[in-house]
Amino acid sequence: MILPQTQAAVLFLTILSLFCWGSWANSYKLAGKWRYELYYFDFAAGVALAAFLLAFTLGNLGYDGFSFMDDLMHAGKRQWLYGFMGGVIFNLGNMILMSAISVTGMAVAFLVGIGVATIAGTTLAYAASSTGNPALLFLGCVLIAAAVVAASLAYRFHAVLKHEELARAGKAASTRRPSSIKGIVLALVSGLLLGSFFPLVDKAREGDIGLGPYAVAAVFAIGVFLSTFVFNVFLMNLPVEGEPLEVLDIFKSTPKQHLLGLAGGALWCIGMVTSLAAASAPAAAQVGTVAGYFLAHGFALLAALWGILLWREFKGSDVRVKTLAVLMLLLFAGGLLVISQAPLQVRAA
Repeated sequence: MILPQTQAAVLFLTILSLFCWGSWANSYKLAGKWRYELYYFDFAAGVALAAFLLAFTLGNLGYDGFSFMDDLMHAGKRQWLYGFMGGVIFNLGNMILMSAISVTGMAVAFLVGIGVATIAGTTLAYAASSTGNPALLFLGCVLIAAAVVAASLAYRFHAVLKHEELARAGKAASTRRPSSIKGIVLALVSGLLLGSFFPLVDKAREGDIGLGPYAVAAVFAIGVFLSTFVFNVFLMNLPVEGEPLEVLDIFKSTPKQHLLGLAGGALWCIGMVTSLAAASAPAAAQVGTVAGYFLAHGFALLAALWGILLWREFKGSDVRVKTLAVLMLLLFAGGLLVISQAPLQVRAA
């Protein structure tokens, strides 16, 4: 398999992963008025296709460890199960994140969902190994929690402004102010799930019989693909918005929408594989702790910027909403920087 051997290669892969994970949801936005449940069938297929394409190409080239099939056969069956279950848990969390995006937009859904995921992941990691300065970890989590609150308030105030604008134009369906609870709750639930799948991926990779990056991505993708048919049927029958859907409604989608769904899944998968490959590089080639952590976890900031700048999700907002939007980005970035310092402070002590 091909793995990075220099710090420059690791840095490139980490930046590529950040771009992929922060940008894949644009494919859903580009698809126009398409229900996320239908989009997700193609997304899951895109994840699986990209995982196996990368596994049978880059995973079989070079001399850095086993080839893909050798790696898969060498690994323990428990490692297979960990990777598969990681894909299942991620998939449920990501599907709920997609439902939050359909309600709130990319900026709020990613900042709230990935913010909660970062807090949950940091807490689980410290509980498992007690590594890192606890005071800095706590402060970083508080800053990210504040970013989540700022994003929630920005969404709530903007929704009220939009409703008042429609009411003045005589286009509001009701005089009651819209509730922001549904979208925020969906993002919070997705964050709890997305913050808990990566420990399973780490378990799938650890030890002498652990899976390599291409193999774990392939097993993970199988979990994503198969569980989609279970979770999506439930979500289609109990939709967060709109009428229930039938599975056959997927055939009413346009070829462009199908291609965008596949592209979104492939982009996400490339981000996963590049992240795993970068993490598998020799210790001497790893990027510095602060930069590495920020690049690995900062994709939510990129997704939020896409939502604000490209998709104009806060268009027509007042100074209060704009201030909260800037504040949520600064707080989230500050929280990541503080958490990234925690291992350094322990080593310095």
